[in-house]
Amino acid sequence: MSDHPIEALMKTAMESIKEMVDVNTVVGDPVETPDGSVIVPVSRVSCGFVAGGGEYEAANGKENEKSLPFGGGSGAGVSVQPVGFLVVGHDQIRLLPVDGNAIFDRLIDVTPKVISQIQSFFSKKQAPNIEQITHDLQGGV
Repeated sequence: MSDHPIEALMKTAMESIKEMVDVNTVVGDPVETPDGSVIVPVSRVSCGFVAGGGEYEAANGKENEKSLPFGGGSGAGVSVQPVGFLVVGHDQIRLLPVDGNAIFDRLIDVTPKVISQIQSFFSKKQAPNIEQITHDLQGGV
């Protein structure tokens, strides 16, 4: 038995999606900076797919399964949204998000450094560098 025309439409749409989206769309090609760090872009990819159709009765009113006309269509769409950049270098890995509400991410990034400075305070009995902690929390590392 031959393939139904809708199968050809679905196959075409799926092949188009496969051509549009590959692994480099989600996790981009790494870029090495002059200081030796490697920056990898990370994106969110969403894709959608639809296909549909119908067979119609012949104009003369006679129904013959092999001569029923078919009408249909298919479509696909892809959305790519940047999420952030993965920065690898200087003995650390950080995710720098694209959105502006990154205060919680910054807090998570600097927490180990702050804990280390607090521990050194108690072990050396001297005050931690408050200016450095404030600078780290505001985005400088």
